[in-house]
Order: sequence, then structure tokens, then C-alpha cells
Amino acid sequence: MSLVSATELRLCYGDTPALDGCSFAVEAGERVAMMGPSGSGKSTLLHCLAGVLRPDAGTVSFDGVDVSALSEARRSRLRLERMGVVFQFGDLVPELSLAEDVRLPAQLLGQSSGKARARALSLLDELGVADVADRRAGTVSGGQAQRAAVARAIVHEPAVIFADEPTGSLDTVNAELVLDALVDLAGRVGAA
Repeated sequence: MSLVSATELRLCYGDTPALDGCSFAVEAGERVAMMGPSGSGKSTLLHCLAGVLRPDAGTVSFDGVDVSALSEARRSRLRLERMGVVFQFGDLVPELSLAEDVRLPAQLLGQSSGKARARALSLLDELGVADVADRRAGTVSGGQAQRAAVARAIVHEPAVIFADEPTGSLDTVNAELVLDALVDLAGRVGAA
């Protein structure tokens, strides 16, 4: 059984089909990159797989659970407990410091504030951004913010990490740093 799978997904934005009969599967521990031109449905597929979007037709399964049949609240809880997500622009909470933002998933899952902060600071240090851990996302560089987003996606050791163009807004040097860190950390926690 696949860790994540999609069967015959269809999703339209108005009259425009974004997905038209898409099927896809990822095994535990597998690394997959989707490539294609802008507008080909990559982000839409990723958002369906992560339960952010519900397809118009077809099914999404995560570890045997029919994600497409879950309520919004149950999909959100599944993402929190078992998934990490890195968006193209990080989507960090602007009111929080990087350390606060990174530790948020762990704390929402019941981890003590001290333990979650220690883990967040450890990850930020490993990613080379511990020196800005107490600054807000809007006051750091794009590369620093994106490395914090990677730490946030990893902090609770999810089963799978979805990354939607995590290096798309970065220069070549920072893009390589973020991608290497993402692959390395995902491998260490056993995430697909």
C-alpha cells in the first residue's frame, strides 16, 4: 500500500480543468519531484495530496485513510500530525519569531514549550539561521525565512513532506542550501 496516493483526480477552477484524471502514488521513504510548465497542475495536485484542496472527483489516500472524504477539521488535524508542508514563499506567521513559528506544530501536538523550543533552535542552528531565531520573518532574508519554513515542516517528524517550489523565490546559492537541507532532514526523520 502506498503512503500517499491519488486516483483519477479531477479539479476545475471554474471552467478550467487543473487536474483531469490524475493518478499518483508515493511509497514510504520515497523522494519524488514533479516537474512541468507553469499552470500544468503541480501545485494543485500537491494541495490535493496534502488535503488543502478537496478534488471535484477521485480520491486521495494517506496511509490508508481517504483524505478526500474527511471534513476540513480532520484534514487539518491529519496535516498537523502526519505531514509537513513547505510553500514557495515559506508562509511563516508574520507576528511570530522564527523560533516561535518553527516550534508551533510541535506545541500544537502537545509537546512542552521548552522541549519544542529546544528542538526548533536545534533545527534552526543546523540550517544555519540560529542567529536570527528571535527575529520575525519579515526582517530576515528570503533564504533565511525559507530555511525556517523547512525547520517548521520537519520539527514534528512527519511521515511525509510536501514542498511546493520551495526554492522558486530564491537565488541559486540559497536554493541549493534549502533543497539540500530539506532532502537531508527528511531522510533523517524517515519522511517521504
